[in-house]
Amino acid sequence: MNRKLRIYTKKRLKPGFFDNFFRRFSMTTWFIIINVVIFIFVYSFMGFLGESSIEKIFSWIALQPNAFFSGVIWTLITSMFMHGNFTHLFVNMISLFFIGNFVEKLIGRKRFFILYLLSGIFAGLFFVFLSYFFGITDFGARLFGSPEIFAVGASGAIFALAGLLAVLTPNLKVYVFFIIPMKMWMAIIFLLFVLWGVSVGAGLPIGNTAHLGGLLAGLGYAFYLKKKYKRKTAMIRKYFG
Repeated sequence: MNRKLRIYTKKRLKPGFFDNFFRRFSMTTWFIIINVVIFIFVYSFMGFLGESSIEKIFSWIALQPNAFFSGVIWTLITSMFMHGNFTHLFVNMISLFFIGNFVEKLIGRKRFFILYLLSGIFAGLFFVFLSYFFGITDFGARLFGSPEIFAVGASGAIFALAGLLAVLTPNLKVYVFFIIPMKMWMAIIFLLFVLWGVSVGAGLPIGNTAHLGGLLAGLGYAFYLKKKYKRKTAMIRKYFG
């Protein structure tokens, strides 16, 4: 009887094909794969239909404040997995590879998955509300983004991951733009202000409010972890800085 029970239990608890398949890669790697595949598919589709289709396709994928408040709310999700050009994709995916894998090892696969998605959604909401209500003037559009622009990219979620590290590993040494050595907490502030300054000065739609929204989400979750798991987070800080 006991032997049959052990065999039955072993069969029931044995990971299936899909469990093994999805766990073969980290969640960070899966997010990178999804971003790359969607980018290739969408731009291939655009190339097939012609340049006239670009704005129409983006209107169904990218996050636009005016469209969002008109009911196109699914773009909160789709915009997180699309990028404006190859450089945008490359920079974000390189950042996600290094930051994401580190954060995933610190907080675990499931927590990382939830944090990435929810912080990306929060970053999108932060962007659409500030742009819609405060971006209607020329200066407001420079500062918060115009409610008519399309926003895409994973940077809101990536800033959340970086914000979490700024609390859990504040003194960890990183290289901003892969060149300038800084402590983690300083690097996040520096990068946020540089991007915002460039955006306001040159009038570029960088999506600073989404970055800030993601950062706030990451900081909030980090302080929650720090309060709930005092010993573990203290050990992380001690070991990594």
